[in-house]
Amino acid sequence: MKFTKKQVVALVIVVILAYFLAAFKLPYYIYKPGGADALNPIVSVENGYQSTGDMHLVTVSGGQATPIQFVWAKLLPHHQILPLEEVRPEGISDDEYMHAQLQMMENSQEASTVVAYEAADKDITIDYNGVFVVSVVEGMPADGKLKMGDRIIGIDGVNVKEADDLIKYVESKNANDTIEVEFVRDESTRFEELQLKTFEGAENKIGIGIQLVTDRSVTVDPSVEFSSGSIGGPSAGLMFSLEIYDQLTEDDITKGFEIAGTGEIDYDGTVYRIGGIDKKVVAADKEGVDIFFAPNENGKENSNYQVAAKTAEEIGTEMKVVPIETFQDAIEYLEQLDLK
Repeated sequence: MKFTKKQVVALVIVVILAYFLAAFKLPYYIYKPGGADALNPIVSVENGYQSTGDMHLVTVSGGQATPIQFVWAKLLPHHQILPLEEVRPEGISDDEYMHAQLQMMENSQEASTVVAYEAADKDITIDYNGVFVVSVVEGMPADGKLKMGDRIIGIDGVNVKEADDLIKYVESKNANDTIEVEFVRDESTRFEELQLKTFEGAENKIGIGIQLVTDRSVTVDPSVEFSSGSIGGPSAGLMFSLEIYDQLTEDDITKGFEIAGTGEIDYDGTVYRIGGIDKKVVAADKEGVDIFFAPNENGKENSNYQVAAKTAEEIGTEMKVVPIETFQDAIEYLEQLDLK
């Protein structure tokens, strides 16, 4: 079968157009409901107890938009479109962004381990080794002098063991004061003098412009292992802590229910706000979850809990959305449940 020149040109145009619609990357990022996987295969405590129900890790799916995906995201509920620079700051590569996300996930796992083992009264030892730089704010004093992965161990000759040490020291200073930061990069110790600066849009806040996490060494008995793969971010902290605690304690706190939730957890058990909770409610409902824990944020307007409860009502789920402030709130709620 022979094709005319006009038909060949038309075919080429169609192929190019199809490629553009399906593969061309727009400067936008799309967030949508992800999955709600059981945590048993992801978190494993040595000789841990088994439960009749499951704890679930709920995720948000995301990616840079193609033209087709952009249109679908405009039409479908619980899809969010953001300018790419709001998700991944200019100058940050995909690898650097993913590294930061995985570092926050690692920190989340560590915090959840500390909370669960202390609550279960199990053996735990914590050593403090300094503070890791997770990201650097463009245009702030640390820009070009510190970089992701640097481990800060001192400031003006004072040892820095954890993030609060650095934060409190800087808060005691004034804008334009100079500090000397001691840090480790590529196994060598370095020093940088940085002049403190006021953050744009926050006149009462000064700093050098870094996001940081404490470098702790946590040793526990029995041991615990995580297999979270490429999942990043801090929002799984609450559910990690509940799963670890459930495996550490003989009583089955699931009571046969399918339990999900979200929230960044601090080392003292406080649960903090996260993004995309409406999408996580949708994902949990699709998985048949019975109970969903959401950060209450002390009842403030438009809290994670309020958004989650509104979303649950919109989709007509029978899943119960429960407001919590702390890990202990979640434990107390589960303890008062009857067996399913």
